[in-house]
Amino acid sequence: MRALISVYDKTGLDELARGLGELGCELVASGGTAAFIEELGLAVNRVEDVTAEPEMLGGRVKTLHPRIHAGILARRDREDDVATLEEHEILPFDLVVVNLYPFEQVAARHGVREEEAVEMIDVGGPSMLRAAAKNFAHVAPVCRPEQYAAVLAELRERGELSLVTRRSLATVAFSTTAAYESAIARWFADVQAFPEQIVPSFTKVLDLSYGENPHQRGAFYAEAGARVHLLSRVEQLHGKELSYNNLNDLSAARLLAAEFTLPACVIVKHANPCGVGLAATIEEAYAKALASDPTSAYGGVVVLNRPISAELGTALAKQFVELLLAPGYDDAALEALKLKQGTRILLDSERRRADRGERDYKRVLGGLLVQDRDLDVEDREGMVSVCGDPTEEQWGDLLFAWRVCKHVGSNAIVLAKDLQTVGIGAGQ
Repeated sequence: MRALISVYDKTGLDELARGLGELGCELVASGGTAAFIEELGLAVNRVEDVTAEPEMLGGRVKTLHPRIHAGILARRDREDDVATLEEHEILPFDLVVVNLYPFEQVAARHGVREEEAVEMIDVGGPSMLRAAAKNFAHVAPVCRPEQYAAVLAELRERGELSLVTRRSLATVAFSTTAAYESAIARWFADVQAFPEQIVPSFTKVLDLSYGENPHQRGAFYAEAGARVHLLSRVEQLHGKELSYNNLNDLSAARLLAAEFTLPACVIVKHANPCGVGLAATIEEAYAKALASDPTSAYGGVVVLNRPISAELGTALAKQFVELLLAPGYDDAALEALKLKQGTRILLDSERRRADRGERDYKRVLGGLLVQDRDLDVEDREGMVSVCGDPTEEQWGDLLFAWRVCKHVGSNAIVLAKDLQTVGIGAGQ
């Protein structure tokens, strides 16, 4: 068995290299990967010894060579491929272990220069991964450290990787290189509001028991490159598994709650707010939101932007809350809330703000509607009173209602008084 290894992220490489060495596998590695393996005291052949060519252009050219790619792409069941390898004295690879330069992380850094980001565009890595994945009938592509243990376990048990395993690894490899290219394309296209092609990439965060209805399958995916997502730095402390509808309502509630800096409570039912309250304390804010429409609040999603005290926990425990999210919980509050077996309790530790350049996507028949996310809200300087002279309190209620209205399904009507919604109409 022969393995080609070229990794930027060395996580788990020590165990993998030692495991392969114990199995009698010949190790071939490039640059820093070879140096790392040598420091482990393991025998390793350097890529430049295989190609008989040195690294070039400051490391830009290392593995882009026929002696590497022929060894990956050769079909062992084709006499002409085997004859070509023998003619040129090229040995085939059985395992290709590659992970890529962290382009997305570097490009997202504040103040990064364009030339720094460009140098993180991996060329050789994706080429080797794609070659190995294409030739999965004979070669196993491994691109994630979390795959190492399972690969070693199967090699120890069977002496080889099954076709099913190799095909599964190829699926992950192609998905990885596609997502990588997508990130690069998005970075280059960032100067355009709406480029000719949009190539978003999403990574699965959570499998859901079903979709909007029981006969539909469902999952939650986070967009690659997003600074925050719906469940980033969110921990579930109690309750049943999150559902598709839970997450849909939670997104609506979180987006609305993010409009306010005062203690705020947002209650959402069927993706529209049914009660919103602002106050000097979070307890009063919840009381206002609940009083807005206590009937609709039954079984709703409640989001608060302040920690939940023992007093508030007791009040919440008296209601049927489908899902509750807050940045903290008093021990007594948590104890009271956990008596409700069905309530999903989430702890929100996310303090980062969403990217203001994030786009809204809406799936339509055979395509997407794309628009800028509506993050701006008019202040009073942009408004003209057409009747009377509003007081400061009335201006406050108007701006509060205006922010709530933005998050209600169009056409929307919001009535508010004393920083409390008293009537919300969606789809009017």
